Amino acid sequence: MCIFLYECLQMSFFFRKFAGQICAKMKICRHIVRLAVLTTLLLPVQAMRGQYVGSGTSTFAFLDLPVSSRQNALGGENISIRDGELSSAFANPALLGSMTHNILQLGYAYYGTNHFGSVMYGYNFGEHNYFAAGIHYLDYGKMAYAEDNGQLTGINFGARDILIEAAYARQLGPMFTIGVALKPVMSFYESYSSVAIGADVGGHFQLKDSTLQIGLALKNIGWQLKGFYSDESGQRLEMLPINLELGINYRVKYAPLRFSLTIHNIQRWDLGYSLLNETELPVKPIGWFDMMMRHTIWAIDIVPKSEKFYLTLSYNHRRRMEFNLQDQRSLAGFAIGAGVRIKMLRLGFAMSQMSKQNFTYQVSLAMDVNSLMK
Repeated sequence: MCIFLYECLQMSFFFRKFAGQICAKMKICRHIVRLAVLTTLLLPVQAMRGQYVGSGTSTFAFLDLPVSSRQNALGGENISIRDGELSSAFANPALLGSMTHNILQLGYAYYGTNHFGSVMYGYNFGEHNYFAAGIHYLDYGKMAYAEDNGQLTGINFGARDILIEAAYARQLGPMFTIGVALKPVMSFYESYSSVAIGADVGGHFQLKDSTLQIGLALKNIGWQLKGFYSDESGQRLEMLPINLELGINYRVKYAPLRFSLTIHNIQRWDLGYSLLNETELPVKPIGWFDMMMRHTIWAIDIVPKSEKFYLTLSYNHRRRMEFNLQDQRSLAGFAIGAGVRIKMLRLGFAMSQMSKQNFTYQVSLAMDVNSLMK
């Protein structure tokens, strides 16, 4: 009888443990289902393109620029690595976390004659509510007015883009986070100006040991509120460059290596473009494999367990094919970056090539405000 009772207790303990694991997994699954449903509901926004833009194009392409050296080093887009880098939240708001609390980050990039700057700040409310805000500024420099015949007038004008962004994320259990961001956008080109409103929504999942991380983000959901110009049908309003992305990264358990893959523009297969002017050069159609690769960004990190520094190399195939020049060597599509963490400071640097003669250099500096005030 005692043996029977002992076996029953053992069996009861087994079922309770098994049921607990099932319930925990179901809880995580519920969060994943919520994100999937939310993403599905937001996808019809893509169908609104025809209402605003008959040609299917978009405006405010500067929204695709990396906001920090870390993002630049990772190929321009990465929505899965959650390592305390505040700027990553502006690629996927779900990447906010406990390590982004009271972090102030400054960034600067040089694109030939163009200058890109950003200021970001993160703050947490309680243990599971994360917030961040940032301002990003792109200055195209001075440009000269010219007559119809090309003669310069000696008068210059300016052009600039401004993005203001506020992001919020909520921790749902130890392995799952969701986030949303609101982003007003403004552009001023000579006497023309435009205002738009956009939003991002994202989710992030990671194992408890962070060896595997998965990110999902739907970015730039929105449209112009004020267009650059008007035509016969009224004010011309365009969509923002909407982008559905999926990212995954795997950190080798017993080696300082992390591999990342980001799949971007999932909502649109054809990433080719048409020539607007006549040319005698033959235009080779883009093959299936080439087009598939243009949706991918590959990166490898050398990062120790302490995460005191990192070294990153990435490859963006779309950049390679669009910026590379025939019969000339270039590093278009490749990016390299490095970063170091020294007490309360985190410094990063990245370099990539956008054209034959110009490299893009980007630096970022993050500071722990709490440490600065001590």
